[in-house]
Amino acid sequence: MATAAYEQLKLHITPEKFYVEACDDGADDVLTIDRVSTEVTLAVKKDVPPSAVTRPIFGILGTIHLVAGNYLIVITKKIKVGEFFSHVVWKATDFDVLSYKKTMLHLTDIQLQDNKTFLAMLNHVLNVDGFYFSTTYDLTHTLQRLSNTSPEFQEMSLLERISGLYGMVIF
Repeated sequence: MATAAYEQLKLHITPEKFYVEACDDGADDVLTIDRVSTEVTLAVKKDVPPSAVTRPIFGILGTIHLVAGNYLIVITKKIKVGEFFSHVVWKATDFDVLSYKKTMLHLTDIQLQDNKTFLAMLNHVLNVDGFYFSTTYDLTHTLQRLSNTSPEFQEMSLLERISGLYGMVIF
């Protein structure tokens, strides 16, 4: 069976970095995203500064590059929509779009307006019903395809075997 994604996450925000902490029992992993270089690294819980602003999240939808720079899209609310072979399926119902940049002072007035327009478009798409995920089951492949895969494929983590056609990466 594939390695499950983490169920419980905390997002810690500092002016320099985003820290996504895995809070499941026994987890010590922290995904660190540098807000300047955009470098992504793994750290441990003790590396998270106590001054960071912290809040719970339910996953990372991804990143997007807009006029102002990169944005991190996180899932802030979810509802259980059912179970599939004893695997819980969730619907993401609310998101935050967080700028890597500390200010927008680097933008001209036209760029600022364009960025606001793109953010509004992105928020419109995020509010469309239909972002589903499971932390224990691969929803990106059909049941027929999964039944015809090799044992090695079945042992891969969900992140490694995700289908780019239908999937989004949620940590």
